[in-house]
Amino acid sequence: MVWDTRNGRMLAVLEQPSGSPVRVCRFSPESAYLVSGAADGSVVLWNMQSLKLYRSGNVKDGSLVACAFSPNGNFFVTGSSCGDLTFWDDKMRCLYNEKAHDLGVTCCDISSQPISDGEHGFRYFQMASCGQDNQIKLWLILFADFLGVELKYKCTLNGHSAPVLACAFSYDGQMLVSGSVDKCVIIYETSTGNTLHTLSQHTRYVTTCAFAPYSPLLATGSMDKTVNIWQFDLKQPCAGNTVENESKVTVEDWSEDDVSAWLCAQDLADFVGLFKMNNIDGKELLNLTKESLTNELKIESLGLRSKVLQKIEELRMTTISVSVTIPDEFLCPITRELMKDPVIAAGFSRFLRLIPNMRGCARTHLV
Repeated sequence: MVWDTRNGRMLAVLEQPSGSPVRVCRFSPESAYLVSGAADGSVVLWNMQSLKLYRSGNVKDGSLVACAFSPNGNFFVTGSSCGDLTFWDDKMRCLYNEKAHDLGVTCCDISSQPISDGEHGFRYFQMASCGQDNQIKLWLILFADFLGVELKYKCTLNGHSAPVLACAFSYDGQMLVSGSVDKCVIIYETSTGNTLHTLSQHTRYVTTCAFAPYSPLLATGSMDKTVNIWQFDLKQPCAGNTVENESKVTVEDWSEDDVSAWLCAQDLADFVGLFKMNNIDGKELLNLTKESLTNELKIESLGLRSKVLQKIEELRMTTISVSVTIPDEFLCPITRELMKDPVIAAGFSRFLRLIPNMRGCARTHLV
């Protein structure tokens, strides 16, 4: 089912053509497409504008249980219960297949930020896959229209003692979080594979985890019926957690020439004239949206719009203060201290219990 998040209205019911139960679904970065994978191995790409089936395909064996899109939305990967990772383009052509986990894939994720191989100047994206074999594997992917997909194995992370059910990259790709049947959440540094934190507050399987895009927050969900919210202390940054160019924090003060220089540095020199013609300075640059790129700047290519938006989001991250205030509803209205085990007040539909750890872990129960 597809829902409108603004008003909760159901927009469509999209049924797998084979009638097989859907095991996984994922939107493309700009929500132009939705991919759904089913228990019989069928995979369908849906057009979200028309809410109609666009393309379909099948994997050889097993159920589809995992999926992730490339940052530009032109490629996606599926993971099966037989342990295969399969790469597809947006025309549903199967580009590559890799046997990744002997006992089956459970989840996969692709980092939104590229890294350089330092040898040939290629820009790779990191991918993580996890499985029933208790392992997380890190991969490097090269997406190229003329080459298709090139996949390189990077390393294996063996921190869990039971099947790993979920994994997700931080927005900058420097950290990876995972959740497991062993009830633990582990946060890794992707450049070294080192364990940064092990969180063991959940009492049942950890089934999902996600980093907030623009703030130092992490959410983990479990079969113990709780969602824990974690806040990182950025005053003690992890290795490699540095800002490459401190001048980025003054993006709002950039002139039009500064924006032009930035475009060139990001391999977006073709847009210099367009941005100059529309008097895009630093402040205007940070305010650009998908709609303004499409309707006002008339950038028709979906791939180019995605690339520009991705680079702008990187700039926004450096301008947002790392200090995240605790939401007011988490504080005692009298003492202003972090509340522990508050009573349920009449007229409220939920209550919050906070466990202070890593500067604050919020456990939310819905009643």
